[in-house]
Amino acid sequence: TGWPARILVVKATGRGSYSRTRTNRYGFPRLRLPRIKHVNGFATGDLVRATVATGKNTGIHTGRVAVRATGSFNVTTVTGTRQGISHKHIRLLQRADGYGYTTRQESIIER
Repeated sequence: TGWPARILVVKATGRGSYSRTRTNRYGFPRLRLPRIKHVNGFATGDLVRATVATGKNTGIHTGRVAVRATGSFNVTTVTGTRQGISHKHIRLLQRADGYGYTTRQESIIER
């Protein structure tokens, strides 16, 4: 007899690429990419919560993580991207499965 107030929004984000080099405009290899996809137990696309107590990125940030070999990750939230968050401050919420999940208020269309 009623409609849900919030709906689940799913977006295909992919599962990474198998490419092992970046090429220049002529197709020749320019630099090598890492051979592994997991860094400190995290992979790009994982849904994480970062709790940072001090520094430039102070606060709680929830979103999709982009891993770096150095252990200093980027967390993309709905408000923007926070760069340089250490893996020590990050907690895994959901493993990456190739999709991005958010919720939003359902729009009401009057007829």
